[in-house]
Amino acid sequence: MIEPSLALYGDAFERVDGLIQELLDTTGVRYGLLVDRKGFVLSHKEALWAPRPPALDSVATLVASNAAATAALANMLGERTFSEQIHQGENGTLYVESVGTDSLLTLIFDASVPLGKVKVYAKKSIAQIAAILDELKDIPPVQLGEDFSAGATSLLDDLLG
Repeated sequence: MIEPSLALYGDAFERVDGLIQELLDTTGVRYGLLVDRKGFVLSHKEALWAPRPPALDSVATLVASNAAATAALANMLGERTFSEQIHQGENGTLYVESVGTDSLLTLIFDASVPLGKVKVYAKKSIAQIAAILDELKDIPPVQLGEDFSAGATSLLDDLLG
């Protein structure tokens, strides 16, 4: 089973979530997502006034796939990486920028929002989010002992009969 490459929870999740919300409030972006490179949504926020969002799990999967394809193109052209992607349509823009090596900040906004403003504020947020994600690399993974497994199995047996 494929699992997210990052475990974002607790205080780290709250701080990342707050930074994404601040980015939306400052720029006028409709939707902000932090996506890992496997296509999992790690955090997401939407503006209060935004219409119903697209299927965010599908957006995350497609963004991660596109980032992988773009990385292959960068490699073919002798670049280490292309750190950002911009897809502009008549009515909206999708802006994706790398946050370290493991995740992508994805912003969706309409044509009334200046791309330059989004890029300036996104770079600031990305530096802050990257610092939080770096902190998580030093935290040892949660180890659940056999007592936990036996207890959980017993509870499930009692619950489900």
